[in-house]
Amino acid sequence: MFNGIFHVPKPINEPVRSYAPKSAERASLERELARQRSNPIEVPLLIGGREVRTGDMADIRCPHDRSILLGRYHKASREQTEMAVQAANQARAEWSKMPWDARACVLLRAAELLAGPYRDVVNAATMLGQSKTCHQAEIDSACELIDFWRFNPHYVYRVYEDQPSSIPGVLNYMEHRPLESFVFAITPFNFTSIAGNLPTAPALMGNTVVWKPASTAVLSAYYLAQIWKEAGFPDGVINMICGPGSQLGAPILDHVDLGGVHFTGSTQVFSTIWRAIGSDIRKYRVYPRIVGETGGKDFIFVHASADLEATVTGVLRGAFEYQGQKCSAASRLYVPRSFWPGFKKRLLEELAEVKVGDISDFGNFMGAVIDEAAFRSISSYIEEARQDPNYDILFGGGCDAAKGYFIQPTVIEAKVPNCRLMSEEIFGPVLTAYVYPDEQYEETLQLCDATGPYALTGAIFGTDRAAIVKAQLALTHAAGNFYINDKPTGAVVGQQPFGGSRASGTNDKAGSPLNLLRWVSPRAIKENLAPPKDWRYPFLG
Repeated sequence: MFNGIFHVPKPINEPVRSYAPKSAERASLERELARQRSNPIEVPLLIGGREVRTGDMADIRCPHDRSILLGRYHKASREQTEMAVQAANQARAEWSKMPWDARACVLLRAAELLAGPYRDVVNAATMLGQSKTCHQAEIDSACELIDFWRFNPHYVYRVYEDQPSSIPGVLNYMEHRPLESFVFAITPFNFTSIAGNLPTAPALMGNTVVWKPASTAVLSAYYLAQIWKEAGFPDGVINMICGPGSQLGAPILDHVDLGGVHFTGSTQVFSTIWRAIGSDIRKYRVYPRIVGETGGKDFIFVHASADLEATVTGVLRGAFEYQGQKCSAASRLYVPRSFWPGFKKRLLEELAEVKVGDISDFGNFMGAVIDEAAFRSISSYIEEARQDPNYDILFGGGCDAAKGYFIQPTVIEAKVPNCRLMSEEIFGPVLTAYVYPDEQYEETLQLCDATGPYALTGAIFGTDRAAIVKAQLALTHAAGNFYINDKPTGAVVGQQPFGGSRASGTNDKAGSPLNLLRWVSPRAIKENLAPPKDWRYPFLG
């Protein structure tokens, strides 16, 4: 027992490296990229601290160059899934009793490892396995994840220090107990930081975890698991199983010991998970906590008073960084008629400068989309725009899967505002714009709020403060993260807690105490320092 008041160092956001030409950091990253390209690895399942190999294997290949084999990973079956649940349950007794400061130290140690010796390793794995540029990998798999691992221990202290009031003779206090059962963490391909945060946030609060990373992000996931082991997470606290979610998810969601689900992914999958849990809720030992961040059809709304160059930059970055494969990426755009001609000209001029290709070439702004399924889905929307007279393709539209899954940045003008491309999530480098009459600003704000089921991120560009205020009010529930004169992507831990509502999730705000509170069960304790010794109340006299 630590006989002292433990204080977590006040966190600051990890500085972003620039990887400028001829810099030492760039040369170091390029060496690690070459090493990983030339040395395919074998990724086992990680269950109870043991490496488990099933022999049922799948390839890990670069989305931008399918000829490059980065490794192979073992896929779990129902048997290994049950083993992972048992390992989590066995580890829970000891880990849940671990002092919170000891758990915090493990995560703080993980942050230092990622900031130091593992930085190039995880960034290179994210670049090669998920086709991210060096900048997108740096802000994701390095900086954001380091921030999660430094800020969350700080937030734990804030959660624990919030105590009830006491009166003379009575002492009241509250503890935040870990959940009674394991947590199932399901993470996506598009953010290594999410893959690193979803298992560790519940673990920090004393829970044990069964973790299923996306099959298209196994390489970076494996290196995260190596960091956790070196940082000191005991065996069985986080167990990694790989394979199709449709096969592995069902037995875990059906398990009576399920304590919670921490999810980031599609709205359809999340709603299916919720339905599976709710269909027979009485079988569980406890009501499972369900926390999810799901889809988005994120908007940028432009007022006639907007600064032209700032708007062009925000739109280009917000829509096309990481090939639009961000749940927060701008996918629909509302522009006033008076602003449109100059804006369109400048946007298309700038897009002509954007290079698409192998992310190992640091001159490329965009890489490939993640896999064949994504390529087919995104290209089908572009083909629909070609065939439908209600759309005009203004830029891009090219799709080429000969070597990698490349889709050009594509801008489409929609002649009607309630079409499919303005309301359905595409999850790719496709931006659909609707040009509205200047005098219908407020009506178009209402249209924006009502279009589509999502409410994740959105932005307003303008300098007229009255117009900005009207947008904030009209779009109150349209976005959980709202930006003024900035792109709707790039939330920073400690600055913009992230999450949305409606079909975009439960809005439990990753990167804040709100998320951590979902992984504990409070217990209020009353201690009477001067207990009464006569049962009679005064009114009985």
